Amino acid sequence: MTLAPALVDVGSALEEATGAGRYLLVFVLAMIPAVEPFIVIPVAIGLGFDPTATGAAAFAGSATAVGAIVIAHERLTAWWTRRRGGDDLDSSDRYGRARRLWKRYGIVGLSFAGPILAGIHLTALLAVVVGEDTRLTVGWLTAGLAAWTVALVGGSIAGISLLGLR
Repeated sequence: MTLAPALVDVGSALEEATGAGRYLLVFVLAMIPAVEPFIVIPVAIGLGFDPTATGAAAFAGSATAVGAIVIAHERLTAWWTRRRGGDDLDSSDRYGRARRLWKRYGIVGLSFAGPILAGIHLTALLAVVVGEDTRLTVGWLTAGLAAWTVALVGGSIAGISLLGLR
């Protein structure tokens, strides 16, 4: 899927929605990996949606997707550990050192750069696979997502203003 058809499809879907359904659709579209807040926020604000409600709905949708990824990973890991009778990887000194380094330096950078480079869904999956502390991982991913949401809303408002569209 190229970007132009995705924008048209998102725009068409958002144009057809009415009332609170518009923001529910923003919430749902923000959870979809191909759309995410990077497409839905500018399109929705460009169509005249309230910027604050759009940002809140998109943030909530993406945060819900991140939470689902984290929960799914935890359950899958627990199931796999029960099935195999333990986690052989944790016993490796090399793996332990890599995990400690990642935990110390990696999650903050990934949380802020990952969403724009790889998308929030892939970033969340990578973070939970490599990270150890689920709360810390979710916290940093949420902080990065919040920062990008604010930037996208602000950038969309500024861009629409500069173009004289509103």
